[in-house]
Amino acid sequence: MNLNLNIKNKIAVVTGASRGIGKAIAQGLFNHGCKLALISRNEADLIKVKAEIGNDSDYIKIYPCDISNFDDVQNIFKSILNDFKTIDILINNAGLTKDNLVLRIKEQDWDMVIDVNLKGCFNTIKAVTKPMLRNKSGRIINISSIVGQIGNPGQVNYSASKAGILGLTKSLAKELGSRSITVNAIAPGYIETDMTDNLSENVKNELYQNIPLNRLGTTDDVTNLVLFLSSEKASYITGQVMNIDGGMVM
Repeated sequence: MNLNLNIKNKIAVVTGASRGIGKAIAQGLFNHGCKLALISRNEADLIKVKAEIGNDSDYIKIYPCDISNFDDVQNIFKSILNDFKTIDILINNAGLTKDNLVLRIKEQDWDMVIDVNLKGCFNTIKAVTKPMLRNKSGRIINISSIVGQIGNPGQVNYSASKAGILGLTKSLAKELGSRSITVNAIAPGYIETDMTDNLSENVKNELYQNIPLNRLGTTDDVTNLVLFLSSEKASYITGQVMNIDGGMVM
C-alpha cells in the first residue's frame, strides 16, 4: 500500500499555531509540502514559529488574529485567500483554559473559553466554507479533547467548549459531505507540551494509572493523524471523533 499522502502544495490554515500541538501540526504539514497560513493571537510568537519552521520560505505566511472576533476572522481569511487564492485544509487548534470550580468561576472566564474554543471554530469554518464549496473539496479538522467526552472537575467551561466542537463537527460533516468536504475531530488526552511539563512526577504517575499505554502522548502522535485526515487517503472518513489518549477513553 502506498502511504504517500500527496498533500504537496495544498494550502493549510492552522489556528493556535504558535506553540504546542498547533506548532507541531504546522511543522508536519510543511514537511509534507503544504503551504501554510499560520494564525495566532501574538505576532511575535508567529514570527518565531515561522523562523523555526522555514523562515526563508514563501510558503509560510503569518496572520495575527483573535479568532473569537467574527469580523477580524472574516477579514483575515480574505487576506489569506488573496495571498494563496484558495484554502484546502483548515486545522482548528486554537484554544485556552480558565479553570475553576463552577461555584468560583467568573462569567468572563466562561465567556472567554467558549468564545475562543467553540465560537472560534465557527468563525473560521464560516470563512472557509464558501471557497471549499466552490472547489468541491476540503478538509476541516477540529481539535477537541477527551474532556469533551468525559468531563473534568474544575473545567466546566473547557469541557463544554470541547463537547460543543464534537456536535459542530458531526453536523457540519452532514452539511458538507455531498461536496466532498470532510469534517472530523481529534480528541487528544494528555499530550507532552509546555503545559504538561509543569506537572510533578507524582501527578504524572497518577495519570499513568489511568492510561493503559502508561505514558503521555506526543505532539507527533496528534500530527500524524492530522496529516492522514488531511490527505486523500482519508477521503471516506467524515463526521468522526478520533481519540489520541493512550486508551484512557474506550
